[in-house]
Amino acid sequence: MGRVILTGDESPLEVIAIAYGMEKGLGEFYSSAAGMIEDEDVAGLLRKLARIEENHKEKLLDLYMTLDETGKGREAFEAEIMSEMMEGGFTTEEFLEKNRPAMETTADTLSLAMMLETQALDLYLRYSQKAEDEESRNVLYRIAEDEKAHLTALGDMMEAIHNEE
Repeated sequence: MGRVILTGDESPLEVIAIAYGMEKGLGEFYSSAAGMIEDEDVAGLLRKLARIEENHKEKLLDLYMTLDETGKGREAFEAEIMSEMMEGGFTTEEFLEKNRPAMETTADTLSLAMMLETQALDLYLRYSQKAEDEESRNVLYRIAEDEKAHLTALGDMMEAIHNEE
């Protein structure tokens, strides 16, 4: 796993902002990688994965807006987000450099995506146990549930690929 960026004492809004930044970083990675991959099936999968990360960001943004009492809008929220760190705690550049050879087929790419989602799930669950207040724990559990659902969807995609072979 890459760098650990949660300490356990973050507020619910800070947890959401960190998770949003990781989703944003991963989406940017997928989009960037799609532009560098020659295999159209793999590039298409990477674009699809980028759209999924966009959906995750929207869920997190909705959650943030529900909990935020300052009334700041989306633009102000996104202006504060750091996205150079993606799920798994890697920078997009580090990850692409180390893992580009693992994205030669759609099955390889799905395996890589599943690894990242598993690491994110682990991160959120571990830090939910360290969270100092119940609301932060609940937010982390909620984000972890979204990661579980994404893992299930990726597993279904992998099964579909294997059934086509």
